[in-house]
Amino acid sequence: VFIGAHPMYRISVRFFTELAWQNLFVHHMFIEPTDAEREAFQPEWHVLVAPSFEAEPGDGVPNPNFVIINFSERVVLIGGTKYSGEIKKSMFTVMNYILPKYHDVLSMHCSANVGRRGDVALFFGLSGTGKTTLSSDPDRKLIGDDEHGWASDGVFNFEGGCYAKTIHLDPDKEPLIYNAIRFPAIVENVPFFAGTRKFNFDSDEKTENTRASYPLEALGKYYVPSAKGGHPENIFFLSFDAYGVLPPIARLTPEQTYAFFLLGYTSKVAGTEMGIKEPQATFSGCFGAPFMPLPHTVYADLLKKNVERYGAKVWMVNTGIIGDPANSSRVPLPLTRKLLSMALEGKFESVEFKRLPVLGLEIPRDSIEEAEGHLDPRKCWDDESKWEASARRLVNLFIDRLNRYRDIEDVRRVIESWTGV
Repeated sequence: VFIGAHPMYRISVRFFTELAWQNLFVHHMFIEPTDAEREAFQPEWHVLVAPSFEAEPGDGVPNPNFVIINFSERVVLIGGTKYSGEIKKSMFTVMNYILPKYHDVLSMHCSANVGRRGDVALFFGLSGTGKTTLSSDPDRKLIGDDEHGWASDGVFNFEGGCYAKTIHLDPDKEPLIYNAIRFPAIVENVPFFAGTRKFNFDSDEKTENTRASYPLEALGKYYVPSAKGGHPENIFFLSFDAYGVLPPIARLTPEQTYAFFLLGYTSKVAGTEMGIKEPQATFSGCFGAPFMPLPHTVYADLLKKNVERYGAKVWMVNTGIIGDPANSSRVPLPLTRKLLSMALEGKFESVEFKRLPVLGLEIPRDSIEEAEGHLDPRKCWDDESKWEASARRLVNLFIDRLNRYRDIEDVRRVIESWTGV
């Protein structure tokens, strides 16, 4: 198969899998050569997937399961795990090394779609923030749901399929994903309702990380066959804020864009991981730290250069809690979709913005009917001083995380803006 829809930047890979369904996963997730390309196919990389082969003490790895990437030999060895996400993420890691280092192309952990007028949007976000859900929009066509490159002629997908999280999948809220899960899709970690062949997507008896893999073609008319698009007009950083502090949408300055990209902020919440009893801030630089083998500033510098060169607008979107977490719920999905649509359609150009204290974020004044008072997070708390105290705690976590980048001017300006209030 090929990794990368752009003919100048793709790599050729041959997979050897122990299990047949893993080979089907590769077929779903990557790009099949044409008949002519297959005749002349020469693999640059080899990937060996052997879940029954476990490491032993003394092998130089801490656990029975492992993913080993050898850049010199161009070989990936995956063992001790049947989780197919390791197959796609190993090759994502390879692309994250090759493209920025040798081609000056930004590799990104994001989804991408395109509107009727050809406008491209990117959605960065960690697991559980709604990246796949929000990019799978019936009013727009999907370029890809997870891994992309941004070159001098636009955005391109690394993959040929989708790997959607399915916990609490709702056919009304996420119809494209729900309808794509049909033969020959692969569903992982999802049990059946007892005595039936019907999936129980609400079950987390195995894990919250339930998944479905399907080729892009399963989306019917709602995908871009070329898996390529132009330069993005809008970029969204998605965060699940469990502290109820962040607004549902904010417009980022260039300095904030750089800092929030390096932060890659979201929250772990109770029930998603063992031992998590209360919300915990978590950070993953460039929204994909485990898969970014180069210094994170390499990716941040490329993002900054591209945003400045092509004029993309950047937004922070909170898909988590708004208001006091003790008595509040998640930002309604219809509201998030409404705000994204306004940004994509340029409707915020005529909306007045104001500066949110402590965080220093630019938010729309509360004049949107569907927002129902949600645009300013302070109004969702019974006591505004409690919001301020919680916001300061979160900002302090941000500063602690960004202190390693204080010598970068954009980051220093953001830190100074936080410490000066």
